[in-house]
Amino acid sequence: MTPKHLGQASALPSSPDEAVLDYVPNPRPGRPYLVRFAVPEFTSLCPVTAQPDFAHLVIDYAPGETIVESKSLKLFLGSFRNHQAFHEDCTVGIGERLTAEMKPVWLRIGGYWYPRGGIPIDVFWQSGAPPEGLWLPKQDVPGYRGRG
Repeated sequence: MTPKHLGQASALPSSPDEAVLDYVPNPRPGRPYLVRFAVPEFTSLCPVTAQPDFAHLVIDYAPGETIVESKSLKLFLGSFRNHQAFHEDCTVGIGERLTAEMKPVWLRIGGYWYPRGGIPIDVFWQSGAPPEGLWLPKQDVPGYRGRG
């Protein structure tokens, strides 16, 4: 399958539903390894107020037959900029879409949302138990401490 975005000029999709994620063959099939994407400047919009929400996302996965192409992932994540959804919907939806399309051996996502209204919300999802023998580094995103 030829990637749609890699090496091409690509516009930011207007919504996550319109975003096309590209997948390429896993260069190391059959080997247990972990891929991490850290997204420290993820943004979406509150579905009630349309105010911007900000998060630090960490996506970890153990590839199956394919890996996600990073440019298409950046465009997909960028498409949330004008998307109105609760933190839980964004975080879990991203994890579920990647799992459904890419079919990794295992995937987890941590959404560390910055506070608005005084309450930080952290959302975590994983596709199941991690494979035995897979090295799982900590996500190491510090919890919100405010001024303390």
